[in-house]
Amino acid sequence: MSDLKIKGNWNVLKGKLKQEYGDLTDNDLAYVEGREDELLGTIQKKTGKSKEEIAGKIRKWLDS
Repeated sequence: MSDLKIKGNWNVLKGKLKQEYGDLTDNDLAYVEGREDELLGTIQKKTGKSKEEIAGKIRKWLDS
């Protein structure tokens, strides 16, 4: 995942993540540039999904 792609599309991705995983809050999705692994870890902990699965969904959304 490229920092630039995430940064430019973060509001859209944040909305999609909240739709996909209803338990996520704005605090869970606090994006800090350059700290994508921490973000994925937070989402993983909250949802029980693997980092790879979450990253795959994000990549798919970025490519669409």
